[in-house]
Amino acid sequence: MTKESSCQGDQENTPQPLEGVRVLELGSLIAGPYAASILAQFGADVIKVEPPGTGDPLRRWRKMHNDTSLWWYAQSRNKKSLTLNLKDPEAQAVIHKLVEDCDIVIENFRPGTLEKWNLGWEQLSAINPALIMIRVSGYGQDGPYAARPGFAAIAESIGGMRHLAGYPDRPPVRAGISIGDTLASLYGVIGAMMAMHHLKVNGGKGQFVDVALYEAVFGVMESLIPEYGMFGFVRERTGASMPGIAPSSTYRSRDNRYIVIAANSDSIFKRLMNAIDRPDLEHDPELTHNDGRAKRSDELDEAIEAWTSQHNLADALAVLENAAVPSSGINTAAEIFEDPHFRAREMIVERPLPGGGEISLPGIVPKLSGTPGATRWVGPSLGEHNSEILASLGYSDDDIQALRTKEVI
Repeated sequence: MTKESSCQGDQENTPQPLEGVRVLELGSLIAGPYAASILAQFGADVIKVEPPGTGDPLRRWRKMHNDTSLWWYAQSRNKKSLTLNLKDPEAQAVIHKLVEDCDIVIENFRPGTLEKWNLGWEQLSAINPALIMIRVSGYGQDGPYAARPGFAAIAESIGGMRHLAGYPDRPPVRAGISIGDTLASLYGVIGAMMAMHHLKVNGGKGQFVDVALYEAVFGVMESLIPEYGMFGFVRERTGASMPGIAPSSTYRSRDNRYIVIAANSDSIFKRLMNAIDRPDLEHDPELTHNDGRAKRSDELDEAIEAWTSQHNLADALAVLENAAVPSSGINTAAEIFEDPHFRAREMIVERPLPGGGEISLPGIVPKLSGTPGATRWVGPSLGEHNSEILASLGYSDDDIQALRTKEVI
């Protein structure tokens, strides 16, 4: 049994922080659903609406278990699945009933799509004036690009991230995850929590949170625009190093592994130079502060790699850890899986799968000391909660069967 699962038993009588918050998820794949996933992990009651017959496309992305994606099991944990053909007026009527008693609606359709189905902000907020709606789209709900389709890859390109990723003599690259989507999800959750605070504490009204994928990326681009606005400086790709911050890069070890070393604070730089036996650099007055080190970053990188190339990865890391220099190898999934710190921090937890077996899931972030999140169940089967949810709205068994026959659910 994992520590997380044992803790759940100790805290059965402690409400989770979002217990009682009702969330309706309309959308698919990543940006909207991941935002709902975060809320579900901290106790919100999340109903995920999926198309009948097919469900969310994420159900069939990447590695599969019994025709279901492992990613689906992870991202859709703690959610209830309700199938509805949102183009059908009877399905729209179900949404209207759910919204009456809903705190947050999350959607990531192209702007205007929900309005065509009588499910837009104006329609839903008229039913429930206290409603908070997270609206995630490629370019936002207005502006000249609003109607364009957008995915994370495009957002990362437009928002400036892709231009900086890779080496200057090669085409830009991407991270192997949909970082634009997850950034947008996080902004959506933050916006919803702020809107909920305003509603409940400041006596405000419901509102929608407009999250554009490209703006979520653009929002974390640090000094990119101030530097261009003042100096006309355009940052370019710099490979593994951080431009203007030194030393901070990736270095090769004797056993052809890679070591990431971040020694860009003044005191850590001195400790690193002492550890690699370079007192000349440690005591060089020009290198006392980052601005001086940045001008000589190539020289510093050469000195550091001259040292790392003489040591195997494990030996080099031992020296650096003893010197309190931030450093690491570059972990694969296998190394993460075996890392004792991940296990001690409950960042890998096992849960049972339908039909037997277990799945290893990423742990829950952040960690709340008094009301931590929990994985109550893995992603549900398609339409698993149809009868439960519809019955709670007053639909009889005959009504539900009729909806099923007409392919509304």
